[in-house]
Amino acid sequence: MDFSLSEEQTLLKDSVSKYLTENYDFKHRQKLANSRDGFSSDHWLKYAEFGWLGLPFDTEIGGYGGRIEDTVIICEELGKHLVLEPFLANVVLAGSLLSEGGVSSSVAAIIDGSTQFAFAGFERNGRQNVYQVETTAIKTDDYFVLNGEKVLVLNGMNAEFCIVSARTSGKSGDKKGISLFLVNANQDTVSRSEIIMMDGARVANIKLENTVVELNQMIGVTGGAERLLEKLVKEARIAIAAESVGIIDTLQKKTVEYAKTREQFGVSIGSFQALQHRMVDLYIAAEQARSILYRAICEYQQGEKTAGSTILGMKALVGQKARLVGEEAIQLHGGMGMTDELDIGHYVKRLMVLTHLFGDIDATFKELAEEKFG
Repeated sequence: MDFSLSEEQTLLKDSVSKYLTENYDFKHRQKLANSRDGFSSDHWLKYAEFGWLGLPFDTEIGGYGGRIEDTVIICEELGKHLVLEPFLANVVLAGSLLSEGGVSSSVAAIIDGSTQFAFAGFERNGRQNVYQVETTAIKTDDYFVLNGEKVLVLNGMNAEFCIVSARTSGKSGDKKGISLFLVNANQDTVSRSEIIMMDGARVANIKLENTVVELNQMIGVTGGAERLLEKLVKEARIAIAAESVGIIDTLQKKTVEYAKTREQFGVSIGSFQALQHRMVDLYIAAEQARSILYRAICEYQQGEKTAGSTILGMKALVGQKARLVGEEAIQLHGGMGMTDELDIGHYVKRLMVLTHLFGDIDATFKELAEEKFG
């Protein structure tokens, strides 16, 4: 199978890489991480101007009709530069649900960068499982009343609207009986508390206390969010793996380069055979992570029955390779690898966060085993 990029995809990759290389160095990134919003609204509007935010959406609603591999190209480059802007939260998560749910006006607000969105789908006892929903939505004649708490909501502090999953029937863990609601995050019955993750990203815990949601603010049909969530999880895991692959590739290259310049006993440490073997292991790990990502993309794009299992395997395997490469990069850089002044540790921290998003290594292996063997 041909995995080479098309001419348009090559141009996309080069343009994203060029902009971030010229405008998003590590010092600038750290300055943004310590800012009030935790990212740059100026960069965000540039991404919208370049068309990155509209890439996966249908042309009928102002998008560019891109496919999952186009999103992967952007996510990989974002990973290489440790970008803080909430592309995953807005475009991949909220955008997918809004687009599939037919809320075209909100998708347009994502595409032009004018409005911030978030997906509030995880709860304290859920271990990143979107079906472990205890938040309730009680229907009256004219509206729904939502009560519950969502945790670790990506972009939750900056979002003007949150897509909240709530249970309209069934019990926690059931795939059926979940509904999605577009909730104004600034109303009085919605409270948010900020959490700064180890990678510098800002997330929020969100409480809904008798939050009134109009009937027309439901996305899709009552209790029928299963199809939307299933698609969301698959595409989110692919996007997360793509960002991870970008980071793994960067760590591998930075570590090899460091070994060529760092001297000990009068020679570069890269000349030591034992370290050469370890750096070969890093290269193999990076290639394995990229290979399973490509396989998952192909199966998903072609609608193969095995796509779901392959994506699960991909999430677990990329997580394993991320751990290996991260640990080796830190160790081979020595004490410097643990300092805030060097970017290596920040790449590793981001990898650790990505590994746990939408299921950590153990959880995805367990899910895969249950799918295969029951």
